[in-house]
Amino acid sequence: MYLIYGGTGAIGGAIARRLAAEGHPCHLVGRNARALEDAVIALGHGADFTEGDVTDPALFERATGTAAKEGHLTGLVYAVGNIRLKPFHRLCASEVEDDFRLNALGALRAVQAAREPLLAGEGAALFFSTVAVAQGFSNHASIAMAKGAVEGLTRSLAAELGPKVRVNAIAPSLTVGGMGDKIAAAPKMADAIARAHPLRRLGTGEDMAAIAAALLAPGAWITGQVINVDGGRGALRVGD
Repeated sequence: MYLIYGGTGAIGGAIARRLAAEGHPCHLVGRNARALEDAVIALGHGADFTEGDVTDPALFERATGTAAKEGHLTGLVYAVGNIRLKPFHRLCASEVEDDFRLNALGALRAVQAAREPLLAGEGAALFFSTVAVAQGFSNHASIAMAKGAVEGLTRSLAAELGPKVRVNAIAPSLTVGGMGDKIAAAPKMADAIARAHPLRRLGTGEDMAAIAAALLAPGAWITGQVINVDGGRGALRVGD
């Protein structure tokens, strides 16, 4: 069983569909019961869901208990996040705390709750960062701080939970189909951002799912890594 937080989002949903197509049962976690019901019906393969908000500490034990009925998990995905773009001087402490709670503390709580089932299943955990952590973009101070903590958590847990549990993260650039749609809503803006990537397009949930499936696959010989799935933006520069 794969436990997927953010299971109806652009990235989490794509990962769930990819895993289900490979024959793996998935347990989705999200805030919208109707969206969860629709997603579970579409997945089949013994899919199920837990409704709740990741800012509620009680959610994690509840979701894990339901997903790990047989005492083990093959994998956990924490595909939850936000995009707060705001100048540094305008950020208030409560916003920074909210970003940290959603992105980093939620990831930690998810694995704390699932630690024993993951160890029993010799499974894998997968988090999501952002290209903005390593690259550095204006107006990204709060979200880059929170996702930077996710990268630190990735490496710490990989060391602590190995060799039985592998822990990795994916660092995307702007991805359409979810949170990124607001930023890319204007065609000119979307085109300008796409042109900043060597592959000249924005990312999709399916782009992330392809790498996620490889990182989550039982026996994969990789842990403690942050993989950039960003169309080349983090490593390369392109001209007009």
